[in-house]
Amino acid sequence: MQEQDKVRRFLFEQHGIRGVWVKLVNSWQEAKQFQNQSEIALNQLGQALASVTMLSTTVKFDGSMILQAQSDGAISTLVAQASNDYKIRGVVKCAKTPEGDSLTELFGQGRLVLTIEAGQGNPYQGIVPLQGDNLAAALQTYFEQSEQLKTRLWLFANQTHAAGLLLQELPSQEGQPNEWETIEILANTVTAQEMFDLDCHELLHRLFHEEDVRLFNSETVEFKCSCSRERIEKTLHAMGENEVRAILIEQEKIDVTCEFCHANYEFHEPDINFIFSTENREISQ
Repeated sequence: MQEQDKVRRFLFEQHGIRGVWVKLVNSWQEAKQFQNQSEIALNQLGQALASVTMLSTTVKFDGSMILQAQSDGAISTLVAQASNDYKIRGVVKCAKTPEGDSLTELFGQGRLVLTIEAGQGNPYQGIVPLQGDNLAAALQTYFEQSEQLKTRLWLFANQTHAAGLLLQELPSQEGQPNEWETIEILANTVTAQEMFDLDCHELLHRLFHEEDVRLFNSETVEFKCSCSRERIEKTLHAMGENEVRAILIEQEKIDVTCEFCHANYEFHEPDINFIFSTENREISQ
């Protein structure tokens, strides 16, 4: 059976370079079914989901990693999220029908934000301009500026698959520059069809058959939304009682639909009374 909905890490031990491979099939279909957008916009979401899944393997955290592109262009919002146990979800919104395939054509002027939310501590956040030929190039700029680590990504998505390959120089490694360049040149020959059709070990053999590559066990990736009634209650509480009650008076009920999975939550007056009751103080904590 073909390897799919899996993420795998690998290592060039002799060169101090690590890598990640991911292929999303069922999880990609489930994530995009809730996004009523053009194929161009959906392909950007697929690439974002592949990238954030791979990036989540490169750091240790207990929570979620969020990749977000905000812009004034055709694609106004792009959000991809992966948890530490590889549960993914995403959303894409368009101000108008996107055309072309360059970042400038799709996003206009914007920024790329990478956030790690872990436990009760303050989130870590890095921001770079949304620049380059594609999303992979923008992420490479992020790592060059924020982490000072040589990083390359290859991202692909179509109607059935979202896939990615990542190479990154290990921290505190002092490998020879030509070693990185050699591995990068070999990886740069990869095609979308190879990424979609081949299992990880087959792809690595095709690209790096003369190299000694250590391949780690695969991890399963699945679509799962983290929305809940409790989370929305906390959001409403944070908005403040006056504002929430004003909305309730105007609309008679508060309807909240999750952008990631289209789950619907209704709040009537007794629900709002409970949210702001003294017995429910823990919501604000």
